[in-house]
Formats: sequence, structure tokens, C-alpha cells
Amino acid sequence: MVRFMVLVMATVLLSALPADTAEPPAVKPSDKDKCPVCGMFVAKYPDWIAMVVFKDNSRRYFDGPKDLFKYLADLKQYEPGKGQKDIGAVLVNDYYAVKSINGFEAYYVVGSDVLGPMGRELIPFEREQDAKEFMQDHRGGKILRFNEVTPVVLKTLDH
Repeated sequence: MVRFMVLVMATVLLSALPADTAEPPAVKPSDKDKCPVCGMFVAKYPDWIAMVVFKDNSRRYFDGPKDLFKYLADLKQYEPGKGQKDIGAVLVNDYYAVKSINGFEAYYVVGSDVLGPMGRELIPFEREQDAKEFMQDHRGGKILRFNEVTPVVLKTLDH
């Protein structure tokens, strides 16, 4: 059931993005922007910043992809009044290139020996080949796509 709900969520999120819409430019968070999931100041971790951009151009910043996915999995709790249909883009930082990429299209490595600001983390890549090389170099467990990151996967990262 949980997997089905995550797949539905991913489908809704992907369908909410017009095909001809360019990704919004990544805007750096201010020193006062906090992760809505854990409360950390995200500007302290520029290499890990992830972001949700709503269609009204409001933005929420995260100290890493793990908290971004937790937020998306429980949007009603974190963002009352907004739903999946209100999301315009999801951006994460490519681990090697340290540049903002489309979070819906990224490859995420789980189970590696690389830790983020909140411990075990989903490590994002724009290119599958980079994710595969990272897995070999950092003892990664698996490569996942956006719709494969379930609440069960997120719980394994918190242990």
C-alpha cells in the first residue's frame, strides 16, 4: 500500500510539470532558511541543498535529499494548504558536479559510506554512469529513481 501511494505521488508530481517548462534557476537560501523537516539552517550545507519550488514561486529548502523526500511523503503535515499539484519543480545537487539538477530525473545512491548533514543520505546524480562509479568507490547499496524512494527506504537511512 505504501509503495502504491508513493508511486501515485510521483506520478502526480511528474504530471504537474509542463513538458516545455524550463527548470527555475536555483536560488541560494538565506542564512535564515531552515529545513522544514529537521529545522537545520540549510545555508551551512551548500553542497547538500535540495529544494521544492511551488508554482506560486515559493520555495522550501532542505539540508539534503532525505529530508526533501520526507517532506514530499507528508506534504499535508509540512505544508498545509498546498498539495502535490502545487509543486512546480524539485531540485537536488548532483554530488560530483555540485550543481542543481532536476530531482525527478536524478539517480539516487543509497547505502554508501558518504554521510550528509543528517547522517546516511540519498546521494543524487544527473548521470547514471556517475551513480554507478560512485557506488563502486563508496560501497553504495543500490541506485534508485525518484519514484523508488519510498518511506521504507527513508527509514533505512535513519537507523
